[in-house]
Amino acid sequence: MRTVGTVVRGIRCPIFRQGNDLIEQVIEALLEAAQHEGFEFRDHDVVGITESALARTQGNYVSVDEIAAAVKEKFPEGELGLIFPILSRNRFAVLLKGIAKACKKLHLLLSYPADEVGNHLVDPDLIDDLEIDAGTEVFDEASFRSLVGGKICHPFTGLDYIALYKDIIGPDKADIYLGNDPRSILKYCKKVLVADVHSRKRSRKLLLKAGAELVCGLDELCTSPAHEGAGYNEVYGLLGSNLASEDSVKLFPRNCQELVDSVQRRLKECTGKNIEVMVYGDGAFKDPVGKIWELADPVVSPGYTAGLAGTPCELKLKFLADEATRAGQDPKTVEADILTKIRQKQTGSVAERASLGTTPRQLSDLLGSLCDLTSGSGDKGTPVVLIQGYFDNFAD
Repeated sequence: MRTVGTVVRGIRCPIFRQGNDLIEQVIEALLEAAQHEGFEFRDHDVVGITESALARTQGNYVSVDEIAAAVKEKFPEGELGLIFPILSRNRFAVLLKGIAKACKKLHLLLSYPADEVGNHLVDPDLIDDLEIDAGTEVFDEASFRSLVGGKICHPFTGLDYIALYKDIIGPDKADIYLGNDPRSILKYCKKVLVADVHSRKRSRKLLLKAGAELVCGLDELCTSPAHEGAGYNEVYGLLGSNLASEDSVKLFPRNCQELVDSVQRRLKECTGKNIEVMVYGDGAFKDPVGKIWELADPVVSPGYTAGLAGTPCELKLKFLADEATRAGQDPKTVEADILTKIRQKQTGSVAERASLGTTPRQLSDLLGSLCDLTSGSGDKGTPVVLIQGYFDNFAD
């Protein structure tokens, strides 16, 4: 009898560099880990590869100048409204450098009390105490600072992001506003660059319906190489980018599906097992203390093999146990009945209520979040994650 369910291992790897053969390096690291740690590969194992490893080996970088050129192409007159960027030095400061370099005038609309992923400009309780209707009220920088009494300070970094972003743009060409309706920017400029990640389609729709002359998203910038060897992402553009240096960012990786399919084939050749493979970025979870939603990437997984499509097919084990207990059954009968129901679940013969409470999340989101939590963003040195037993259940 199996006494352990899901096992997750972070796999130590060398530092990946531009031009490396990522597929062979991943295979070598996995095989070496199995030999040293004494585990065997199984069918339905899952291998996760962090998106940054793929982007780095691809050399998928763009510079501030390349970002500026892409913005100038979309907004040749040099004046634009920029709405709802994430408050982050890592995620947006370099992008803002490039955007500002292309502009003569920039009207910046920041959401408050926090950005879309939960980074706070001000304490939300302060907004409530001041009886501000955050859904409708729009402020310029001076009036907002006057209202909140200068209490603009990120709880973790201690930064005043309004001041930081204004300094990057240049005080003489930056007008900053605070509001949560994307249409508010149209009072100041009819040509808009949409910087929000997950609400970008809604923002675009509202702006166009309200009479915007031009609406462009970060996902439409740097979608093709500016020159031979330059970085780009044909699907997500600048979305999902990360700080690489003071004047460049690493983009979300390209050709993810090609990579995961190739790794899966090589693992089959080397192990004889059918192993699922995915590329993962940010996990889709929210920090309960800082209130920050981790997912600043456009998706958790930009590429995964066919076996990771869809949602889990699971029963609510604790519901079945409670139901049997209420019926007064003895422990052995309860266990036998639960095992039977689990084995029958594929036939659809189990009552639908037994699956209630198993939130229908995508497998790729669940597994990608597990990978991200395992590898982290610090110094663990495990950009590859091996998950075993995830598709097992109590009846196996």
